[in-house]
Amino acid sequence: MSTHDAARGFDSLAVHAGQQPDETTGAVIPPIHVSTTYAQDGIGGLRGGYEYGRSGNPTRTALETQIAALEGGVRALSFASGLAGEDALLRAALVPGDEVLLGNDVYGGTYRLLARVLGPWGVKLRVVDMSDLDAVTAAIEERAPKMVWVETPSNPMLRITDIEGLARLGHAAGAVVVVDNTFASPALQRPIALGADVVVHSATKYLGGHSDVVGGALAFADAELAEKTQFLQFAAGAVSGPFDAYLTTRGIKTLGVRMQRHSSNAQAVAEHLAGHDRVARVYYPGLPSHPGHDLAARQMSGFGGIVSLALADGATARRFAESTRLFTLAESLGGVESLVNYPDAMTHASVRGTELAVPDTIVRLSVGIESVDDLVADVDQALASL
Repeated sequence: MSTHDAARGFDSLAVHAGQQPDETTGAVIPPIHVSTTYAQDGIGGLRGGYEYGRSGNPTRTALETQIAALEGGVRALSFASGLAGEDALLRAALVPGDEVLLGNDVYGGTYRLLARVLGPWGVKLRVVDMSDLDAVTAAIEERAPKMVWVETPSNPMLRITDIEGLARLGHAAGAVVVVDNTFASPALQRPIALGADVVVHSATKYLGGHSDVVGGALAFADAELAEKTQFLQFAAGAVSGPFDAYLTTRGIKTLGVRMQRHSSNAQAVAEHLAGHDRVARVYYPGLPSHPGHDLAARQMSGFGGIVSLALADGATARRFAESTRLFTLAESLGGVESLVNYPDAMTHASVRGTELAVPDTIVRLSVGIESVDDLVADVDQALASL
């Protein structure tokens, strides 16, 4: 029995799926395969199916095996970035004239890809609040989309969507249901088990977890859609390199324990901010006051490491974001270090003036795994400076 076959629990799969010791040397960590091409045993006699680095690489295969196991998918694909994965999926599943029903609180790059890249190609787009299933029902009854796309928890307002309910609505209309699971990660939420067809990740974030690799991933419940998407990946070339795949695999091995610490630290920071007189509102699903708290408690095993807060006005929010010391002002999220981001002018600048615009009063915190007392002290000193 292989170590993968013996692994059942999440943390065991994270460590062992796709990670068989090297057959030649017994190396516990599989080697990084950097070769661009592979010797054939006669024309078409491929060893393990490998012929050229764009079509397949053993290090990338190991990562894809790992992600599929963690998400409960029949297959996973690893890409050069999250947006590269999204692009391949959208072009594999849609043709000009098809429509995507998109959540109104998603990563700005996803909206930009749909509206400004695929829109001119003929893909249509409608936006709805996915956390309101009545609104989703009305939108689907008005016109059935080909795809329903949601982030939950969403970016950056931390809205929570009922994945199981959304999947029922989408499937009844014949739509592919896609869940961006970047904020939760499979350590906290498994959308395929709740009915989703595809799970999307920016592997740059919690999967990699150390702010040292850019990558993306898709996990599939349906083998046919996975095959169509893999063809697009092969034909267009948006693959992750072997060293990037290795770094992502290494990060995933500690995903479970990291998400526990991210979640506990974020809970403490959110509770502290919720009682502060200079904070207008705190957005964190771990707070009982959050409108999606009960739903998040049912479909997630933890509430994640992202906390957003509203301050008095845009100028105050900008000053706060520029006043933290331990929280580094930077794009991205999900690393072991804490980051602060001002979405209106940073990650979500591309959706200004649209239905997805983020209020200029909002600041997003990616709460890392540092000592929680230091994190609380840092937000306190930043608020005191306002």
